[in-house]
Amino acid sequence: MKYRKLGRTNLNISLIGLGTMTWGLQNTQDQGFEQMDYALNQGINFFDTAEMYAIPPSDKTYGTTETIIGNWFASRKTRDKVILATKIAGPGLSWIRNGEMINKKNLLLALEGSLKRLQTDYIDLYQLHWPNRDSYHFGKTWNYAPRFDIKQQTENFLEVLQTLQTLVQDGKIRYFGLSNETAWGISKWLQLAQQHDLPRVVSIQNEYSLLCRHFESDLSEIALNEDCGLLAWSPLCRGMISGKYLNGARPEGARLTIETRKEHRIQAMSDAAIVQYIKLAKKHELDVNQMAIAFVNSQPFVTSTLIGATNMTQLKTNIDAIDLHLSDDIKTEIETIRRDYPAPF
Repeated sequence: MKYRKLGRTNLNISLIGLGTMTWGLQNTQDQGFEQMDYALNQGINFFDTAEMYAIPPSDKTYGTTETIIGNWFASRKTRDKVILATKIAGPGLSWIRNGEMINKKNLLLALEGSLKRLQTDYIDLYQLHWPNRDSYHFGKTWNYAPRFDIKQQTENFLEVLQTLQTLVQDGKIRYFGLSNETAWGISKWLQLAQQHDLPRVVSIQNEYSLLCRHFESDLSEIALNEDCGLLAWSPLCRGMISGKYLNGARPEGARLTIETRKEHRIQAMSDAAIVQYIKLAKKHELDVNQMAIAFVNSQPFVTSTLIGATNMTQLKTNIDAIDLHLSDDIKTEIETIRRDYPAPF
């Protein structure tokens, strides 16, 4: 395994991180235990979860993934071997604190719930799952038009940072990170932390893959120069890069087969791009999933690539991508495909 520094902390986290959101719906607790056992044995020390998991999210699956991880900690006595990340849900889900925004009250409630389910006294990395204001994530890229009250947002940012500072002082969290944020958002968090001597954001968890490269245009510059690296979620684009959903296919039990929300990534151009990436992988006798993960791993602004799996074969293949180095020729061909399909969804 390879490791990279988490922000300006003293933590070295595995370049491949274990995503957990399938546990509790697509995967049983026993299967989650098996995945965690294997990942830890392979040198993965960074596990990422969220209070709203399992996915697809609902009031019936809320908190289930954290509970499974907590039971694993209790069973295996492995808490000290894992750098644990979880997230507080942003506004909009009626079954999570009535869909309310992230603020002092809800931070305290959410964290206590996560600590209890995870059976731990502290979280290494506590993340804001999505902003209180609107953003261009989750399929909103094409009609995103930022409109918000900057004074109100600034006051909320300060309230959140002050609350996080108290939680750090109390030993309940070590560091905090953002997720599904924008360049303005992360810059504002950094600015206010510096001005008021409050906790500094150490990471940003956004979507990033061969098919989704929004991060590169502006956020990569911030990530590199402010030591606030990317925790890349969905490096296989919900498994689409494997080709298993091409031509409308919906394999039994697969993520998009059971998904209850509209999938904005399913587009004719997405399929066309995937076909080209599969051809490229075959040309060089590579597994397309490993090629996609290796591409994300190779980016200097990436701190950890978060993989997920619903079976052990997938998990082993994804983890083994750590040993794959993409040649300059392959990288050039990837860029050629990108120019043909720059933003497929």
